[in-house]
Amino acid sequence: MDSWADFLPTLMRGVKITLLVTIYSTIFAFVMSFIAGFGRLSKFRIIRWVTVIYVEIFRGTSLLVQLFWIYFALPMLIDVRVSALMASVLALGLNSGAYGSEVVRSSILAVPRGQTEATIALNMTPGQRMRLVILPQAFVRMLPAFGNLLIELLKGTSLVSFITVMDLTYQGMILRSYSNYHTTEIFIMLLVIYFIIAYVLTLIVRWFEKRAAAGRS
Repeated sequence: MDSWADFLPTLMRGVKITLLVTIYSTIFAFVMSFIAGFGRLSKFRIIRWVTVIYVEIFRGTSLLVQLFWIYFALPMLIDVRVSALMASVLALGLNSGAYGSEVVRSSILAVPRGQTEATIALNMTPGQRMRLVILPQAFVRMLPAFGNLLIELLKGTSLVSFITVMDLTYQGMILRSYSNYHTTEIFIMLLVIYFIIAYVLTLIVRWFEKRAAAGRS
């Protein structure tokens, strides 16, 4: 391997895995964000406690340790083996979901109190108030923060190489191990590819923000 073009096929295989992990983890994190976010706002103390424990554990510990724990330690406790890809999605989704829950909670609380009072005056049920009035306004506030979390999640996928997921970083390290004198070129390519993916995701989030703002107006 003597040219940058020689490295691309291997790195592109890694890009596919990185995107796969990112997409699945994002979906899982989005679901967990709303579950935990609503849990923090629950009237039931036990639900709030369980949610707080989840959020504090996953925000207060290392993502790498969480990956190791789910992939290596958890199967020893429950005697169920998970694949490296599944462990990656679980760890990244739970970690990002913990941060996302605060985005959901704070965005809902940021909706003016008068909006809720108006829906009560219109005899809306709690479900209707949340679905038709509060969430549409809160969601516009959530999008910028969710966009930042998505980029952080993408960068976090580089850690899954430590549990043998053959993502972009893993493929780069493999190339480095058997290509002499090309370490600089390989890591420059990794930087560029991660930047391109992150930039495309940023553009997508900005598009959603404009659409949501237009719908709100």
